[in-house]
Amino acid sequence: MSEAAIPAFPAGVKFRFDQRRDAWIVLAPERLFLPDDAAVAILQLVDGVRSMGAIIDELATRFAAPREVIAVDVAAMLRDLADKGVLRL
Repeated sequence: MSEAAIPAFPAGVKFRFDQRRDAWIVLAPERLFLPDDAAVAILQLVDGVRSMGAIIDELATRFAAPREVIAVDVAAMLRDLADKGVLRL
């Protein structure tokens, strides 16, 4: 997957904070995902405009972590969600 890919939530999929659960959720048709803290940090940057490379850069800076490590984690998580139909790449 190229870092130029621009992840976006397709129509019908919502990423939001659920007050009742006191947690971030990804709500898709007939499915609900409860992302962990690392996934939430990534998904909060998915806006349909920012490239995967820009997301990686932001997270590497924010967490003062090696870009190569962040890149592997971000690509794996985004690919997994895309394979489940929750993200468009």
